[in-house]
Amino acid sequence: MSGRTMGGAPAPDPDENRRQVLYWRLLARLFDPEEQASLESASLAVVEDVGLPAALLDPGASVDSVVQRHPELAAEFDGLMTPEPDEDGTRDRAAEVRRAALASKVLLNVFASGSGTVTAEQLARWQSDAGWLERALGCRPGELRGGAGRAGAGPGVSPTGTGVGAPAPDLSRLIPEIGPELGSIEAGLVKRMHLREVLADPALASRLTPSMSLIEQLLRDKNNLSGVALANAKALIRRYVDEVTEVLRTQVEKATVGELDRSVPPKRVYRNLDLDRTIWKNLTNWDPEEERLYVDRLYYRHTSRKTTPQRLIVVVDQSGSMVDSMVNCTILASIFAGLPKVDVHLIAYDTQALDLTPWAHDPFETLLRTQLGGGTDGTVAMALAQPKIAEPRNTVVVWISDFYEWRTDELFESMAAVHRSGAKFIPVGSVTSSGRGSVNPWFREKFKDLGTPVISGHIKKLVHELKTFLT
Repeated sequence: MSGRTMGGAPAPDPDENRRQVLYWRLLARLFDPEEQASLESASLAVVEDVGLPAALLDPGASVDSVVQRHPELAAEFDGLMTPEPDEDGTRDRAAEVRRAALASKVLLNVFASGSGTVTAEQLARWQSDAGWLERALGCRPGELRGGAGRAGAGPGVSPTGTGVGAPAPDLSRLIPEIGPELGSIEAGLVKRMHLREVLADPALASRLTPSMSLIEQLLRDKNNLSGVALANAKALIRRYVDEVTEVLRTQVEKATVGELDRSVPPKRVYRNLDLDRTIWKNLTNWDPEEERLYVDRLYYRHTSRKTTPQRLIVVVDQSGSMVDSMVNCTILASIFAGLPKVDVHLIAYDTQALDLTPWAHDPFETLLRTQLGGGTDGTVAMALAQPKIAEPRNTVVVWISDFYEWRTDELFESMAAVHRSGAKFIPVGSVTSSGRGSVNPWFREKFKDLGTPVISGHIKKLVHELKTFLT
């Protein structure tokens, strides 16, 4: 009769009940800030029963503060929501209860963002908690929050993935959706913060962690800042630019490798010595009596790469919906500008076009010259870009936009003309770390028919395309 009731039905699983208590409390807290006494007391009993600290149930405690007091928990958060299946196919139900308690903590801290004015300290705490959520999803802190996401914030995922009674959450399949939601929540927090007052106070400004949402607000408001506030804003922008530059430079360096150029003699230095080939080519000089190999000629490895002078023209829509693309592409253009034999030109546009080529090597200075917002008229950008196509076969035009234009036919015809001229035309929907973006379906179909389909916005895809052409 073990494991069954008197009527023959399966007996209630106590661990399943514990897990459901934790998830019902999570749902109740997400949609109603008022605590439910019965769920709180039951959850406390569950947490203590599995040997976890009661601080996990304190909405005012950040994950950082919990981990500082209980450092042994830090490793449990890593990959928490992307669990590996047990080798024997069984479920450790007690371990799932423990994971459910930890997952509930990080999900509640991130998705219950509250209301009212936000302080710099509260924003920093949320950013830290969001970093723990990203770690729980198997990502680096900040990796999922590449773009501002869509408007409106709120709990965008089911905390259990498969329902309240399911095992501890495996949200890996929802990562493409979670990233934009995190960006959207963060953008909402930044808007609720009195940013100008925070920037005017060096102590408060030092608590800010640069992110895409914060940089967007700083770029929009930079003309209204002065003195200490402007200096602090510039410092935050530069910090963010430097951090993203380091990541993108690594991606570019891994991708941009041309073919070996065997027309260039190899450098005759020890590090290029091809020892195996040298021995093989000199085997006929082996003296069996002396047991010695006489070397007539040394062979060296070729290290020079073929590079052809190329022109890269980057056109970026700087209207309000494309802020993250503007930041990423400005940085990416500066990295390619530093490569040998790559001539980079950068154009930003809304209803007017701005040639930013003189500052293309410095993304910080470039971003300070942008004017975010306004409408969109790509024809003014095309008027600047077309004269730059001197040698079409050696030119690539990267056009980043959501392509919601009002002179659609005129703009598309000019883009098709660029493609027919022999230049490589690469339309990109957006260039974000999360890879999410909306593209005008009319343009999407037109580009597909032209044979130049729109790249779906992840920045790694654009790096790959440019590598293929420029090397």
